[in-house]
Amino acid sequence: MSNRLAHETSPYLLQHADNPVDWWPWSPEAFAEARERGVPVMLSVGYSSCHWCHVMAHESFEDELAAAYMNEHFVNIKVDREERPDVDAVYMEAVQAATGQGGWPMTVFLTPDAEPFYFGTYFPPEPRHGMPSFMEVLEGVRTAWVGRPEEVNEVAQRIVRDLAGRQLDYGKAGTPGPEELALALLGLTRDYDAVRGGFGGAPKFPPSMVLEFLLRHHARTGSEGALQMAADTCEAMARGGIYDQLGGGFARYSVDREWVVPHFEKMLYDNALLCRVYAHLWRATGSDLARRVALETADFMVRELRTAEGGFASALDADSEDPQTGEHVEGAYYAWTPAQLAEVLGADDAMLAAAYFGVTDEGTFEHGKSVLQLPQDGPVVDAGAIAGIRQRLLAARAERPAPGRDDKIVAAWNGLAIAALAECGAYFDRPDLVERATEAADLLVRVHFDAAAGRARLARTSKDGRVGANAGVLEDYGDVAEGFLALAAVTGEGVWLEFAGFLVDLVLDRFTAEDGSLYDTAHDAERLIRRPQDPTDTAAPSGWTAAAGALLSYAAHTGSEAHRTAAERALGVVHALGPRVPRFIGHGLAVAEALLDGPREVAVVGHPEDPALAGLHRAALLGTAPGAVVAVGLPRAADGSGGEFPLLAERTLVRDLPTAYVCRHFVCARPTTDPVELADQLGAVHP
Repeated sequence: MSNRLAHETSPYLLQHADNPVDWWPWSPEAFAEARERGVPVMLSVGYSSCHWCHVMAHESFEDELAAAYMNEHFVNIKVDREERPDVDAVYMEAVQAATGQGGWPMTVFLTPDAEPFYFGTYFPPEPRHGMPSFMEVLEGVRTAWVGRPEEVNEVAQRIVRDLAGRQLDYGKAGTPGPEELALALLGLTRDYDAVRGGFGGAPKFPPSMVLEFLLRHHARTGSEGALQMAADTCEAMARGGIYDQLGGGFARYSVDREWVVPHFEKMLYDNALLCRVYAHLWRATGSDLARRVALETADFMVRELRTAEGGFASALDADSEDPQTGEHVEGAYYAWTPAQLAEVLGADDAMLAAAYFGVTDEGTFEHGKSVLQLPQDGPVVDAGAIAGIRQRLLAARAERPAPGRDDKIVAAWNGLAIAALAECGAYFDRPDLVERATEAADLLVRVHFDAAAGRARLARTSKDGRVGANAGVLEDYGDVAEGFLALAAVTGEGVWLEFAGFLVDLVLDRFTAEDGSLYDTAHDAERLIRRPQDPTDTAAPSGWTAAAGALLSYAAHTGSEAHRTAAERALGVVHALGPRVPRFIGHGLAVAEALLDGPREVAVVGHPEDPALAGLHRAALLGTAPGAVVAVGLPRAADGSGGEFPLLAERTLVRDLPTAYVCRHFVCARPTTDPVELADQLGAVHP
């Protein structure tokens, strides 16, 4: 018999709809029920592609005895962290403060007033490695709740007070300058793995936003060290098992420091960010590897994550059914043995493929299986031959049971995908990718936007064309605005600039504090025990730094002092954190590079039917000046007629030819009709 989650749209919640646990979604009614019954709340937070979430579900939430105990003594709430990042952030902060670590599934016990008093993550079904069993935890919490209620309430209130005292004071920290960014680069150099690429040890995550900072820093300063760290890390990841050597796209992270064995889930945000990084690396260096990986990752997103409505699904699971055992295990879809290669390719080609992809008799993964890689010392193989082998293996893999897909559309992550696909389409002459980006943007406008007077907002999620109930958080506004600005630059359609302006105006109105700092939720959002406010960039840009980037770009397009001032004040967090923890403020550092470079405003004017306009436009898009904004189209007259962008106002054509203007703070260099000269104007600036 289904529980209350059967009526939800979240794929993660629906996975638990048939549990014997009497789950509630996060709602006032759930807490009212706990208050009426006089019992605590057991809050479980996870997401659909989380491996250990599935493990705990099978071990405990599908267990009749555990479920019966939970139902009798608790009100049980299940939350999808991707739908409610605000709820996740507030209680994860409490978990990390109390235990020194966090993760998912997150397990938190609350009073009926939503105050936390006991925390954990995954709990096993029996005591293991110093961890209590889940039943021991439930019984211990129940005993404390009944026998020591004053102590429980005192703990809960102290935690809430401690969280309330953690307000950030970065709005007055000052705008980051060259010194702070140089110190950030120095800090990254100390953490850099010069042998294997990337930063730190195992597990090793793809540092997408730090890589973008390094590329922008090189573009602004000419630092060869910054470029080398970015290029070497990108090559190491592209050769490793974290990259899908057959189908393209990146897994969430590598469990080892060599990038060999991934945690196999594939997230939209990782692939959107990395697709753009590799495209920008190609733009800076002309690397064939970077071009291939950018395009393969773009094609992966379109092929495997695009939904029928035109948006992009959130993730693919790490687990899938092993055809040999029938069990759901991690990596079953992706790993190979030599015998499996031979079954598909025949003996000779299998030997070649094993050497080329690093498949060994011992295996690099589990049970004698290997994750495909491109070892540096692998054989030199004819490109046509290896392309044929790849296609045959990919076709054979498609016959295996596929990992599950989380089909919900998250606004922020689709904004990242729109930016990546639009730029890849423009750089590599793939108009189909620009079309896919435009279709995703259309979906966000059509389904996620509510522009009603007095309650304009952006919804966080949708599924099957049906908008979710949860309001967008700051990252949704920042990342979608970024996607729309990239699409405007590529297509020359000013409507995307207008939509971006609508979003950044809502950021100013509903998410900004008096000191210029930013909150993750709007001022009229549901009140939690604390209003979340996290500026650090982790798996994806924080809402804070994403919004700062969008505000800065919009100001460069329009000349709005209000938006530029808001961006500069928000970047105070980079001034404070960049020199100290650069790995965790990568996107903020990248935005700060754009601020120091201007960012430059590029206006390309001409008649759309003139073929020379396309050459100038392409040169503008391929310029490496950090965060440069590009407007293209007909000149705009003083009365507003003509071109669709403010940057095109009163621009004139030189000798009636398409003409480009490169400006900084609206002071322009000599206009040019030559794409080569334009490229020179948008090259690196050496201080």
